[in-house]
This record gives sequence, C-alpha cells and structure tokens, in this order.
Amino acid sequence: MEYEPDTTTGVRGVAAPDDFAVVIDARGLVMMWSAGAGRLLGYRREEVVGRQAAGLLAARLPVSMRRHLAAWEPWTSDVVLRNRHGDRVTVQLRGTPLVDTYGGPHWIVTRAVTTYASAPTDAGTAELWDLTLAQLPLPVAVYDSEARFVTCNQVMSQAMGLTPQEMRGRTLWEIYPTPPMDEIDRLQHHVVRTGEMIFRENQPFRASGEVRDHAWSLFLSPLKGPTGAVSGMSALVIDITEQYWARRRLAVLNDASVRIGSTLDVTRTAEELAEVAVTGFADFASVDLLESVVQGREPQPVPPGTPVVCRRTAKRSVLQGCPESVVRTGDTDVYPPGSPPAQALITGRGSHYSVGDPPLRAWTTASPARAESMRRFKIHSVMMVPLSARGITLGVMQLLRHRTADPFVPDDLTLAEEIAARAAVSIDNARRYTREHRTALTLQRSLLPERLPGAEAVDLAYRYLPAGSGDEIGGDWFDVIALSGGRVALVVGDVVGHGVRASATMGRLRTAVRTLADADFTPDELLTRLDDLVIRLDREEGPETRGQAEEASGEVGATCLYAVYDPVTGCCDLARAGHPPPVLVSSDGTARVLDLPAGPPLGLGGLPFEAARIDVGEGSLLALYTDGLIQAPDRDIDVGLDLLSETLRRPAADLEDTCDEVLRTLPPGPPADDIVLLLARTSRLGADQVRTWRLPMDPAAVAGARKMAAEQLDSWGLAELEFATELIVSELVTNAIRYGNGPVELRLIRADALVCEVSDGSSTAPHLRRARVFDEGGRGLLLVAQVAERWGSRQTSLGKTIWAEQPLPREPERDDGRPRANG
Repeated sequence: MEYEPDTTTGVRGVAAPDDFAVVIDARGLVMMWSAGAGRLLGYRREEVVGRQAAGLLAARLPVSMRRHLAAWEPWTSDVVLRNRHGDRVTVQLRGTPLVDTYGGPHWIVTRAVTTYASAPTDAGTAELWDLTLAQLPLPVAVYDSEARFVTCNQVMSQAMGLTPQEMRGRTLWEIYPTPPMDEIDRLQHHVVRTGEMIFRENQPFRASGEVRDHAWSLFLSPLKGPTGAVSGMSALVIDITEQYWARRRLAVLNDASVRIGSTLDVTRTAEELAEVAVTGFADFASVDLLESVVQGREPQPVPPGTPVVCRRTAKRSVLQGCPESVVRTGDTDVYPPGSPPAQALITGRGSHYSVGDPPLRAWTTASPARAESMRRFKIHSVMMVPLSARGITLGVMQLLRHRTADPFVPDDLTLAEEIAARAAVSIDNARRYTREHRTALTLQRSLLPERLPGAEAVDLAYRYLPAGSGDEIGGDWFDVIALSGGRVALVVGDVVGHGVRASATMGRLRTAVRTLADADFTPDELLTRLDDLVIRLDREEGPETRGQAEEASGEVGATCLYAVYDPVTGCCDLARAGHPPPVLVSSDGTARVLDLPAGPPLGLGGLPFEAARIDVGEGSLLALYTDGLIQAPDRDIDVGLDLLSETLRRPAADLEDTCDEVLRTLPPGPPADDIVLLLARTSRLGADQVRTWRLPMDPAAVAGARKMAAEQLDSWGLAELEFATELIVSELVTNAIRYGNGPVELRLIRADALVCEVSDGSSTAPHLRRARVFDEGGRGLLLVAQVAERWGSRQTSLGKTIWAEQPLPREPERDDGRPRANG
C-alpha cells in the first residue's frame, strides 16, 4: 500500500527511523517480530516469536520503567539488549499498552523517536516502515492536526468498510455520523489540541453490513514535530468483541443468579426468570410449566408423539401488558406433537428459529391468534428453551424478538440454556417445597379438630393460621376435650421443628393428651406422663432414624398448656410445660396474664410440673395461644402480651369477632411461625342444674338414693330416663357402700347430658369384669355400661368418683317448629 506524505505537516504515514516493532503479550511472550528488530539484534522471526522477551535483555530494566509496566502505562526508556552474537546493544524504546480480546495486556514496543516531522531519509527504510504499517495485524489510522483522516492500514480500512481515498480529509464524525463515533471524534480533537494521549476500551460499534455489535479498545496518541507542536495523531484499535459479548453474557448470568430463586414459590421463580430474560436479551419471554409442576407433584417424562399440556405461569415483555402473548397467565395451552415447544419439552434441547423456518411457520399458522401476533408485532426470531432439572423437564421458556433487530444466534441460545438450567433447579426446589408444605399442612389439618365440641360450660372460638409460604409448617396444635361432670379440658401445644415430622409428632402428642385426659389425670400429672412420652419418642426417633447422625438427643420436644374448667365450682386447674401463660379477662373487663408456674418444656425429664387453681367468674374470657401470636423479630415478648391483653379487653359482638380483631392487631406481617388462638368464655351451671346428696354407709340408703334421683328427674322433666338412672344409682351406690369408704356422695348434673356421679373415700379404681353363671355379684358395672352412653372413674383428693353419662332425650318441637325446652 502506498502512503503519500502530508505536504502540510510533513507527516509520512506513521514513519519512524526504522521499522523496529515488537508485540509482547500478557505472558511476556514475543508475538510479532519485525524485520527492523531482526536487523538490530540479528535474530530471525522464527527464533524469537513464542519465546520470552526477557531472554533478549542484557541488564535489569530501569526502576521507572518497571513502575510503568506494573501500572500498565506507556513508557519510554533506554533498554540494554543482547544481540545474537552476545554483544550488548543499548536502544531507546517506547512501549504502548493494548488490550487483547480476552482482556489481557499487550505491549507494542518500537524505537523511541523525538520527531515525526520529516520522512525517513533512507528510501529503503521508509519503504520497510510503510510495509510494517500496512501489514500490522492491528487497525491503525493517522489523522492530521485538525483530526482529519490522512491514511490507514488495510486492517483499519476493512474495519471501517471504506478505502483510504474515500475517508481522506474527513473527520471521523463526517465519515460515520453515528454514535459512538461522535464521542471518539471529540476525543481525537482533544488529543490534537492538547497533545495528551488517551486510552478507551469497550467502545461498541456496528460497521456497515455487520449483524451484531463489535467492541474496540482505542488508543489515541499525538504526533509531535521538532518543536513539540502536535502535527497529527495516530489511532490504534484492538478488537475486543468476544470479550465484550462475554462480559454481556456474564452480566446476564450474574443478574440471574441474584434475582432468580429468591423465594420457594414456583410462580414467583418463573416470574423472576421471565424478568431476567427480557432485561437481558429478549423482547418477550413466557414460562410454561407442566401442570404437575405447578401443583407441586412429581413430573413425568413427556412421551414422544403426544400433545403436551402446559400452564402459562409467567410472562414479561418490553411492551406494556405483554400484548404479544396469545395465552393468558394461569391458562393452559396444548402443544401438538412436532411443534417447537413440544420438541423442546420432549428432547430437552433448546432451538432458535427465524420466522420463515418450516417448524415455526407450521406451528404459528395452526393458530390464527398466534399467526396474527407474529404479523402484528413483526416477530422475526424465536427461541424455545427447556427447563430441565435433575434429569426431568419441568416446562419450556419461549423467547421472542421484534423490537431488537438482531435475530437470535447460537450464543444467545447458550446463554438462555444456562439461565434456564439455573432457574429450573430453583423451580424444582420450589416444587418440592410446595409438595412437602401441602403434605405437612394436610397432615396437620387432619390431626387438628375439624370442629369444636358443643359444651354448655363454655363458648368457644379459635383461629389456626399456618406459617406463610416462605416457611415450613410447624407443629402447633389445640384441642377441646369434654370431661366427666360437665367439665371441659382446653389444650394448646407447640412441637419443636417444622415440616412433616413436626406435624406427625404433634398428632401423636394430641392423641396422647386425649388418652390421658380420658383417664382424668390432673393437669400436672398429665404433663408429667406426657413428658415421659416425649422422652421415649426422642429415644425411639434417634439421629439414625431421623437420618441426621450429627444431631444429638433432644430433637423431639414440645411446649404445652393444659387447663380443666369445672362449671359446677367455677374453678379452673391449669399447668404448663414451657408454654406462654394464658390471659384471663374477667366480666368487668379486667385483663391479666395468669402467673402460673412455668414448668420445663416437654422432653427434658426429671423436673416437676405444678398446677394452679384459679376462680373463674361467670362470663370470663380465657385466651390460650402459641408463641407465634405474640413474638416478632422487632418486638419484645412482653410487648406482645400487653398488646394481646389490650385487644382482648375491647368489647366485641362475639368471640369470632374477637379472634379476628386479635389477628388483625398482633401479627406485624405474614407469620413466621404457626399461630393458634383458642378463646373460651366461661359460664357456670345454675343451682337448678346440679343436685347433691350425702349418703350414709348403710345398704338401706340405696333405696332412698334411687327415690331421690327419680324425684329430681321428674322435676327436670326427664321422666323417661328414670329407669336407667335408678339402675345406675343403685349399682354405683351399692358398690361404694360395699367396697369403698365414707363419705359417700351422689350427684346429678343436667347440662348437655345427664351425669350421675357417686363419690367415696376409697382410691381403689373399679374394674369391669364378666361374671360367671353362678356368681352372685360382678354384674353391676356391666349393667351400668349397657344403659349409659359412657362411664368412667377419676381420682379426687378425697378418694374417687365413678360417673355415668346419658344423652338427654330430644326436645319436643313447639307449634312453630322450634324445640321446646325440657323441665
């Protein structure tokens, strides 16, 4: 290539005294060796290229030069080299830093010159320099003092898409009046005006005829004359396109790793995937998941040759409202066999299509709505990317381009597959969590009471609020148990841990409490026996059973509050095992947290539980709850208790409204733990509902007891129960007098059932046995069991009480169809 001298400035190309030029890469290896370098040191090109440049040094580099090398700054310094014959050669060199396509530094080392004002006097040397410039594999251009183009080498001409003759005399902005050339043109004018050297990297630009952006590192260096005045400038560029696109892809991947999978929610994870895809490289993205994945079930491989049903789980677009989509979010779509999305689901491999490709054209024309969307929004490029995790395909992501002029290329598909693979793992994790969450919730709800028992002694209301979707189901539970004598037991507990195991443990403890309550244990004795059960469960379900060998004993644990209310006496016996204390609101509106002995949590063993008895007035409100109600990360537990007491003190229409008001007031946000709230408004049985007689220790008293019981039933309007009641009274009183100790007491209670109780001073529990044919006794309790709906015994502080319960007869209806009260 011929270079004509600039008659104005005296610049001939980028001429130098000789053509000494060496390119050294980041590892210190010689990458290019010019003929001038060979003449100076005597080495042929093949003897030097690919070897360490340090082998050419005959002395240590100057300190100032080493500092510039470490800072990757241009330098000019005297360097002592060793030629082929071993002689020392001192030469002044100039080093210019460059950037390769992978971001590593390159150095172009040339002879340092003090002037470019005159052309080489030696014609041969000038020719060699021109050849070096022309054949340099890096784009180089020369501009005059007004930043107007003078000449360039062939590589630069190809990059610009114009010949030197077409560009000569024009500024860069006049050559290419498109960004970012305006900024580069401004920098070039700055260099020729100030004489400062400028380096810039990552300058994206698309040349004429290119289908994607290129990126360049730009080095602008002033050319100075003998007086130091700037006569022109040189521009050298390094193509870093691959590095540029690699950084773009890495940025999208980093964005995906941060934004996708922030929750254990399938839908939200799919939405995050669509958002990242549209932000990164697509104009529209949709995520369609198999129905089984959305529901949290185990997905099955899609058989070839069958239609595939997917649910549109998420979509995003650069256009408001996603108008390109022909399927609404939440609706299902059927992909016929052989269609692009079905192929991606079946094969597990992604693909990209242009609008005219036969598979895409056949699929879109089969749906008028899809064909109209393609035409209306000028969709020209489509990608189908499967969402696969752990060997199973979960769904497919569809990506479209219509506002972006570039079609999808293989690099885009690689990026999309990488993002989809990461997102699929998060979606599968969310699916697995959803399945376990639903299983635990179903198990827990099946173990909790479906409805509270009807009890005349108390009005009841409850709320059970499971933890939000970001947490596992816990082991909170509650129960209401009808006891003998019209009494009622209220239970609230909380098992340590979360998930299915905690729910299963909760079910076992709830069953145990019911069994122990039926045996009429006192609250403290019941908790003691429950504590023994938890310890036994922990031993049986050791670390090996739980599959966590590193865990120590103590994994199974719980807290519990057990209360028994007696409507006859108006007293309530309570005991707690590490559980928050209940709140009692009296009928006058006074609220207080009951000061009960705390007791250790269940599972520690060896520590006693204490029961307390409180007098509960008529119309009082007793609130039992789990710690999820009063605890919050930014609130002290005492503040939660005060807030609960204040809320319960407010008047409400009924207990249901009170429950709603508590849940509106206390939890500061979605619950991090399960919440149980159980409210009981107490009432006492009237004097006309209970009748008690003290009986002498005389067999003759049995007849009198039968007569008194019959008379009381007549007064209550329960004459139809007289025969069975007389039989029960006769057998129970006879056994108490014959086998027990005094005093003997008979009590009848008319509440939601008719209860007959006989108490004596003996602690010996009765046993139901089958009498032989010729036995004179042993049939009493058998007869009682036949005529009573249920019967049992309980220990008291003075001895024992044997009781039998009969259902009340159905109340006759009045003329208006409503039941008429008996008695």
